[in-house]
Amino acid sequence: MYRYTEFDRQFVKARAAQFRDQLVRNLAGELAEDDFRPLRLQNGWYVQRHAPMLRVAVPYGELSSRQLRQLAKIAREHDLQDAGTAQERGGFGHFTTRQNLQFNWIPLPQAADVMDLLADVEMHGIQTSGNCIRNITTDALAGIAPDEEVDPRPYCEILRQWSTLHPEFAFLPRKFKIAVSGAREDRAAIAWHDIGLQLRKNAAGEVGFRVLVGGGMGRTPVIASLFSEFVPWQQILVYIEAVVRVYNLHGRRDNLYKARIKILVKAEGQKFVDDVNREFDALLQHSPHVIPQAEFDRVAACFTSPAAPLPASAPAVDADAPRAPLAFQRWLERNVHAHKLPGYRAVTLSLKRAGLPPGDVTADQMDGAAELAEQFSQGELRVTHDQNLLLPWVPESQLRALWVAAREDGFATPNVGLLTDMIACPGGDLCALANARSIPIAAAINERFDDLDTLYDIGDIDLHISGCINSCGHHHSGHIGILGVDKDGSEWYQVTLAGSDGSTISGAATPGKVIGPSFAADEVPDVIEAVIDTFRRERQAGERFIDTARRLGTPPFRAAADAVRRATATVAA
Repeated sequence: MYRYTEFDRQFVKARAAQFRDQLVRNLAGELAEDDFRPLRLQNGWYVQRHAPMLRVAVPYGELSSRQLRQLAKIAREHDLQDAGTAQERGGFGHFTTRQNLQFNWIPLPQAADVMDLLADVEMHGIQTSGNCIRNITTDALAGIAPDEEVDPRPYCEILRQWSTLHPEFAFLPRKFKIAVSGAREDRAAIAWHDIGLQLRKNAAGEVGFRVLVGGGMGRTPVIASLFSEFVPWQQILVYIEAVVRVYNLHGRRDNLYKARIKILVKAEGQKFVDDVNREFDALLQHSPHVIPQAEFDRVAACFTSPAAPLPASAPAVDADAPRAPLAFQRWLERNVHAHKLPGYRAVTLSLKRAGLPPGDVTADQMDGAAELAEQFSQGELRVTHDQNLLLPWVPESQLRALWVAAREDGFATPNVGLLTDMIACPGGDLCALANARSIPIAAAINERFDDLDTLYDIGDIDLHISGCINSCGHHHSGHIGILGVDKDGSEWYQVTLAGSDGSTISGAATPGKVIGPSFAADEVPDVIEAVIDTFRRERQAGERFIDTARRLGTPPFRAAADAVRRATATVAA
């Protein structure tokens, strides 16, 4: 993990002190709410449906056990509220698809105390909100994946430092998101980002970036366009600066729905590419942002790998695995991942289990995950794009012991990549922007598909739920996507099929297709079951859901969903 310098530590502490002064003046009535609002947003503080929400930055998803314990302390001591409705739970955090953590119940008067606690463990909420460059994301298996060509983490850290409080890009037309992948398998969904970066090596073995620009979800889903096949790594900050500068100059500021860079790229086409290339050529003549080798080496030195702990003669994984409990065998199959370092495995701690919404984790569970990281993974964890946690440095010889410990803490559900390993935003239970609730829909689907044998028969499938068109649940890229919509003040849900995030299992990134009018909340579980039943009936040998959905198209699935609607109408009549 990246190690903060003394400058880094002082910077974060100074930022927390600055925020405390702003908060004190606001609470005293000396700083108007309209003036305070952009200041709190720049530090990750929103005001949501019921209470303030803090979004904590977790750069490229890496967490230390010390940091997770501090987050547990914040949840336990500050994320609280009086007993009330079911959604008013408190004492928990929510991991997002952008590898951050959100708290939903911290009273605003306690906000400065929380920022101090974060600064004590080299954390903050800077640029997790506002029209700026947001948290840089990457593959949760960065640095350890067998198919990785180049470790993206040092580049992500350099991007983080360069973009943090960049004076030119603090007030862009709209928020701006960058994702980086260094592996052949795209596990970072780069084509869905404002800028997607694919690390690669050319024929001469030189490292550079394939650059995609203009992707995004929301009201208008767009797949990013290829802008450059190869930008040398030393020049990548300059190229990104050129892209963002042209966007900052020409992006729409008169219409919130047309302000993202995807709209500009789509409207301008080749002209936008040409403008970027001209700006890039001009900047290269004098830019101070060409990355020096010495600075890259300094940052890269933070991302070291432990030595392999097993002798060459040691058995792989577990010699007794075939005779082990079925639950352990399934866990090995679903939650344990290959590693590029001999003797190690990466292990997903599933946050998808009964009783809590996808991505939620209680204070006690944070402490439990931190304990597992310290005992089995060099004290390091990763937040995944799928709202789980991952232990990157687990010795093969300790897998059985980890499984036993993870089961005790509720992290060993063997459903990674299956239907109940769904992505979901908090939705209308917590978010002021949402049109509909996501949490009850996720719970109902989980209850409907609670049998592991059924889940394994269905196989690999991505189910994504968003409570509104802002797409925080990435419904556009789900093999099955569910979008909450408002219809005359009531909650309804639109269903899409055959979306893709761009991974190998899903194929090229593409938005899902809508299967008819929206459905009432109580119809959604039946609709999903009807869609799944159609797949199980129509699939060919070896086909996954996404394969069958693409082969058949939407008509048979729409017919199955319409049958649910007719049956509901008949019962109501």
